[in-house]
Amino acid sequence: MRALTPWRPSRALSTIHDEIDTLFSSFFNGEDAWFEGRFAPAVDTFVKDGNLVVKVDLPGIDPKSVDVTVEGDRVTITGERKAEHEEKKAGTHYREVRYGRFERTVRLPGPIDPDRVSARSRDGVLEISMKAPAGTEPTRVQITAD
Repeated sequence: MRALTPWRPSRALSTIHDEIDTLFSSFFNGEDAWFEGRFAPAVDTFVKDGNLVVKVDLPGIDPKSVDVTVEGDRVTITGERKAEHEEKKAGTHYREVRYGRFERTVRLPGPIDPDRVSARSRDGVLEISMKAPAGTEPTRVQITAD
């Protein structure tokens, strides 16, 4: 006959931890209605041969549905991944790929001349290339040991 149970702070924190995990899981896994269907394509930026290059992974997206705009020190990539027809059978439906509109803005190290920007798509990767602003070339730093 144990009417009272000892209070254990770790048990109380564990419950709060579980609630926070559930909240973050539903947010980042797209279970919330406002977030469902949105995605942000992966972006790489680097300097190569005096050019600043921005690569954007856009597998399965028609390059004709993608826009690239340059304004001052920013490049913005917008587009849409359209969902294909899918068949739902009773009790089976699983999707990890996100569909819908996307927009990514990359801040550049300085203003870019929009007339000297080129973009091409190949194998689902959009590559945007432009003349790198002065001061973006890597500089080797000598390491001293004590």
